[in-house]
Amino acid sequence: MLRVGIIGTGGIADAHIRAYLAFAEDCEIVGLADVVPGKAAEKAESFSLAGAIGYDDPIEMIARAQLDLVSIATPPSTHAALSIAALDAGVHVLVEKPMAPSLEECDAMLAAQARSGKLLSVVAQNRFRDDLALLKDVVDSGLLGSISHVRVDSAWWRGLPYYDLWWRGTWEKEGGGCTLNHAIHHIDLLLWLLGRPQEITAMLANTQHENSEVEDLSVAVLRYERGLAQLTSSVVHHGEEQEIVIQGAKARVSQSWAVRAERSGSTGFPEKGGDGELVARIEEFAAARTPLAHHGHQGQVRDVLDAILEGRAPVSSGQDGRNAVEVVTAVYQAGIERSFVSLPLAADDPYYRSGYLVAHAPRFFEKQGSILAPVAS
Repeated sequence: MLRVGIIGTGGIADAHIRAYLAFAEDCEIVGLADVVPGKAAEKAESFSLAGAIGYDDPIEMIARAQLDLVSIATPPSTHAALSIAALDAGVHVLVEKPMAPSLEECDAMLAAQARSGKLLSVVAQNRFRDDLALLKDVVDSGLLGSISHVRVDSAWWRGLPYYDLWWRGTWEKEGGGCTLNHAIHHIDLLLWLLGRPQEITAMLANTQHENSEVEDLSVAVLRYERGLAQLTSSVVHHGEEQEIVIQGAKARVSQSWAVRAERSGSTGFPEKGGDGELVARIEEFAAARTPLAHHGHQGQVRDVLDAILEGRAPVSSGQDGRNAVEVVTAVYQAGIERSFVSLPLAADDPYYRSGYLVAHAPRFFEKQGSILAPVAS
C-alpha cells in the first residue's frame, strides 16, 4: 500500500484526491499540506479522509508522513523547490503542469530525480483521453504518411476576475500567461505526436485583460524537418473550440474526430470523392482500438502507481515536462525578441536561466486585485 501526500489544496487538488481514491487497493492518502493555516485539514474533512493529517507546512509533511508518493498541486513558481525536497527525501513525485517556469529549474528537478532514483512525472492528463490517444495511434501507424502541417488551437476563455487570484497574471508567480498555463497541455500533445521542432517564431499580446501583466494570446509557428505546425494559445476565444488538425501526405485526421483523404487526378487537382479506400482503412483502425481503462487525472495516477509498482518509467516523465517548458520558453523568447529561436535551447542561452524571462518579459498591464480564495483552474 503506497502512502500518498498532496501539497496544495486548491481546485486542482480535488482531481488528484478523487484519482487516488479510485485506487484504494493500491494507495492511501495519509497527508495533505497547504501554507494557508487550516486549509489542508479542511480539505481532508471535505473528502472524509479520516486517515489523513493536515499540515500547514509542506516540508514538515515530507519529513514526517513517511510518504511513498506526493502530488504537488501548487502555483508553478513553487514546483521546483517542493519537487526537489520530496525527491531528496526519497519520495516519488507527480507534479502539476507546468513542470516549472524555467529550464534551469526543470533541470534541477531532473538532477534531483537522478540522484534519488525515484520517479518524477509531470501531469499531462490529456494523454489519457481516448480521442487524443487515437490521434497518437494513427500518426504512429504511418497511415497518414509524412506529416505536412499540424494546427493546434488551445482556445480558452477567462473573464477579468480569473486574474484576481493572488498568483495569477504575474510573470514572477505564474511564470507566464496562457502559453505556459493553458496551452502547456496542447504543447505536450504536439510534442507527443511529432517530437521536438527545430525552430520557433511567435507573437504575444494581451488583448482583453487589463488586470494582468502576462499575455492572454500568442500565436506561434514551429518548423519541423519538412513540415510546419501552428499553435494558438488563448484565453480570449469565445466558445473554447479547441482543435488539433493533422495533415499528412496521404490523409488528414483531427480532434474532434474526422478523416479526409484526397486523391490526385491527372492534372494534380483532387479527384471527386477522394481516397475512400484509405478513409475506410483509417476508420477501421480507429474502430479496432481498445479504449483506455482510465481517463484524465485518474488515468495518469493509475499509470504513476503502476510505474512505481512495476519499476518502470511513467507515460509522462520529467523529461517530457521539461520538453514542453522548452517550447514555451522558445515561444516567449521569439515573441519578446521578435526572432526565430532554434531548439534545443542551450544552457548558456539567457532565457534558460531562472529569472531572466521574469526580468525581461513585457508587462502588458499592471496586476490588479489579489485574493486568496481558491478559484477553479
